[in-house]
Amino acid sequence: MTIVTSASVGRAASRASVIGGVAAGLAAAVLLATNDGRPTDAPGGEARSLPYFDDESFTPRWYDDHSDLPADFHSVGSFSLVDQHGAEVTHKTLGGKVYVANFFFTACPGICPTTMASMARLQSDLGAFDDVALVSHSITPEVDDVPVLRAYAERMRVVWAGWHLVTGRRQVIDDLAKRAYFSHEDMGRAAEAGAPDTFLHTEQLFLVDRDGHIRGVYNGTSRTAVDRLVDDVEVLRRER
Repeated sequence: MTIVTSASVGRAASRASVIGGVAAGLAAAVLLATNDGRPTDAPGGEARSLPYFDDESFTPRWYDDHSDLPADFHSVGSFSLVDQHGAEVTHKTLGGKVYVANFFFTACPGICPTTMASMARLQSDLGAFDDVALVSHSITPEVDDVPVLRAYAERMRVVWAGWHLVTGRRQVIDDLAKRAYFSHEDMGRAAEAGAPDTFLHTEQLFLVDRDGHIRGVYNGTSRTAVDRLVDDVEVLRRER
């Protein structure tokens, strides 16, 4: 158990926010720039493609076709969690869907209200599509059980069946955060009032394709980045 003083809370939260913001900003910048001579916005109205990401450096990997992907290329992998309705949410539930994932906790007074407001905007912009979903992982599952998530969803006006606020075993969520989404300790952990201990805390929103591959990382506190995310969801929806 990590012992956190009020002074260290402030320093850790500030440091993680700066580091996480810089890292997410760089990742978003990568998506707006070119890599290996390939623009993410194709000229002449041609179809735009998105890169793949397979490690914590978030270096874009470009493939001309899905069939070119190595058989062992990184994916989010299997998991089993429970949402605000008490329904099981697994990798199979999301199979064949494009989805956006993030991490939060219901008592968060810091960046969570802003990133969850961005998720609410995605609900508004994408809620008409049955092949799109949102997944918000609670990183304090000991506190955020199903009734707490349900009450939080009501406060946040989560009305779309495709937006899952999920909870489960702490180890499962921790492993997903660090191993599936590469939100590693140096970039995403901070102590903040309301949390029982240090915890994974990031403003990043992760775009995942129909096969569970990470295709984008965005700063959830930036309106411009979220604008880009909405457009990129449509790019993935057109992929088959």
